[in-house]
Amino acid sequence: METGVQPGAQARLGAAKVDIGHADLGECELSAPVLQLADQPGPIESGLHVTHIVGTPAPDGADAWSGHWSSEDDTQAFAARLAACPAIAHATLALHGDLGAGKTTFVRHLLRALGVRGRIKSPTYAVVEPHSAIDCPVMPAGEPLSIWHFDFYRFNDPREWEDAGFRELLASAGLKLVEWPEKAAGLLPGIDADIHIDPDVNPLSDESVRDVRMVARSVTGQRLLEAVRS
Repeated sequence: METGVQPGAQARLGAAKVDIGHADLGECELSAPVLQLADQPGPIESGLHVTHIVGTPAPDGADAWSGHWSSEDDTQAFAARLAACPAIAHATLALHGDLGAGKTTFVRHLLRALGVRGRIKSPTYAVVEPHSAIDCPVMPAGEPLSIWHFDFYRFNDPREWEDAGFRELLASAGLKLVEWPEKAAGLLPGIDADIHIDPDVNPLSDESVRDVRMVARSVTGQRLLEAVRS
């Protein structure tokens, strides 16, 4: 596979075709949120109401942020902050969490905030789903942002890595979002930031509450972390 693969191209596994977009989560009707940054934990204007991200900074010297998503509005607000940071256009983010933790919901909000239109599918069966963000706020006018959403939950054969062209996709320009990165341990290139999403352990908390931790692994990750803290 040549480098610089364009979104929409199909990845291949040996002689078998990887079916991109087989699992459909349906359309998300949320429009990209209107962003208004303020001091942490300041409000973000979501278009209908003001949402607060409740978070605390990590100890001095640690490039990390910990906080809570009390509702899906908080997820949307977190995604909006990342989408407003120019560093998102060339980042690789690893998303950690059990099934049902909210990783795919976060991805949908992030893609909407970046300008992805139409149906947003899950890559669970296809392994990778390409997207193109039109009118992306962090890209030059008229230049779309290429986005690759990986889900390695069913990845179990290292030979697939080369055969399906994952190395070339991850080296191409654009944003890469990786669910279940531990399934491809030792094969993934450098990660810019890890985002851990877990159910809140407080038994008195609403079941929709999520504990979130973001850890920067590079200069790009640090810039994204600063956007979340702002």
